[in-house]
Amino acid sequence: MNNLYLTADWTILEIREIIPGHFFVSLSPSGGGGVPEYSPGQFFQISVHGIGEAPVSVSSSPTRPGTLEMCIRKVGRLTAAIAGLRAGNRVGIRGPFGNGFPLERMRGNDLVLLAGGLGIVPLRSLVNYAVDLPGEFGQVTVLYGAGTDAQLLFIDDLLGLSRDINIQLIVQEITGAGPYEERFGDRTGFVTDLIPGSVTRPTRTFAAMCGPPVFYRYAVSALLAEGLSKRLVYMSLERRMECGIGKCGHCGVGYRYTCVDGPIFNYWDAFNMPELIEMREGEPWIS
Repeated sequence: MNNLYLTADWTILEIREIIPGHFFVSLSPSGGGGVPEYSPGQFFQISVHGIGEAPVSVSSSPTRPGTLEMCIRKVGRLTAAIAGLRAGNRVGIRGPFGNGFPLERMRGNDLVLLAGGLGIVPLRSLVNYAVDLPGEFGQVTVLYGAGTDAQLLFIDDLLGLSRDINIQLIVQEITGAGPYEERFGDRTGFVTDLIPGSVTRPTRTFAAMCGPPVFYRYAVSALLAEGLSKRLVYMSLERRMECGIGKCGHCGVGYRYTCVDGPIFNYWDAFNMPELIEMREGEPWIS
C-alpha cells in the first residue's frame, strides 16, 4: 500500500507566467514512469523542499497522458518559491486526492461549465476531457468571467476550442489587453449574466462550476431558473482543500471533509450544509 504522506520527485518541464502573478506549470515524474491516474476535479499536493506544501487543482486532462499541468497564483512563500523555479528544477508531488467530477454520470449529456476568475483552472481539465472524447458528451458550453480582460486565464486555449464547443466570455471591466474586445465587443457584466439561454436540454444537462464564494448562490439560482434539475448541479470547492487526506481537520465542514468527500459537491450537499459555500448567517439559500 502506498504511503499517502510520501512525496515523489517531479521535474518541471515548463513554467511561465500567463497573466501577472499566475504561473502555468507542466510536470512529469523525475524517475520515469507514468503520471498516476486522475480525474478532472481532483487535486495534487505540490511542495518545495524546506519551504512547504499546498494543494493545487489539476488543470490538465487525463486524456493527454505523460504530463501534469497546474496553474499557481503567487500569493505566499511557497507559491513565490515555485514561481522562481525554472524548467529542469524539481518539486515534490503527492496525489491525486479528492473525488473529481462524476464523469460516468455526465456521459451522454450536455455540459454547461461556469467559471469565475481562477475557477477556470479545475474546469480546464474537464473542458479538455470532453473535447478529447467528443462522442461521449453532448453540447459543451463554457461560461467564463473575470474582473478584467487582463485577468482571463487560458484565453488563447479556450478561443482555440471555439470550433468544438461554445465559449462565452464576460468581464466586469475592459482594459484592452488581449483579444477579448476584438472578439466580444464591449460586453461587460458577471458570468451569471451569460446563463440565460445557455441550457437547451434542462433534463439532459450537467452544470459544473468553480469560482469565488459569492459566485455559487447566484450561479445555482440562475441555472435552476433555466429549468436545470438540482441533481445535475455540481461545484468545486477547491478553496477549502488542505492536507488531502482529512487528517489535519482544516478542510472539515460540519460532518464532511472537503479533501476526502470533495472538493466536488452537488447541489444537495450545499443545500444541507450552506456553510460549504460560506453563506452568511441568515442569508437565504435558493430553494
